[in-house]
Amino acid sequence: MPKLLIVDDESDVREFAKNFFQKRKIDVLTASGGKEALSILEKETPDLMLLDVRMGELSGVDTLRTLRKQGNQVKIIMVTGVEDPEVISEVESLGVTGYVHKPLALDELEQIVMKELGRKE
Repeated sequence: MPKLLIVDDESDVREFAKNFFQKRKIDVLTASGGKEALSILEKETPDLMLLDVRMGELSGVDTLRTLRKQGNQVKIIMVTGVEDPEVISEVESLGVTGYVHKPLALDELEQIVMKELGRKE
């Protein structure tokens, strides 16, 4: 079963996405921020990660930077509410797979996640 890690500081977003993907036979892990995500990634190897750009203690960009420094090449889709060309440029240089925008459109989210996990909707 494919494994997805959802990292977002908004609990309602995490729970909503978790329930949505569990119904599609995907094993879902969640983290409320970058530090928790890095801790989970020490023990788990998800196939894909949804990573919120703007979070409290450790931003998605900082989390991504740390992962890449550690040599972790997990596929990452950034979740953003803001179009920031500098952020987009940096995360692209760090090898993100794609972007989804908040508010989350479920059909778009499902399409990109299933494509990256190699599954048909």
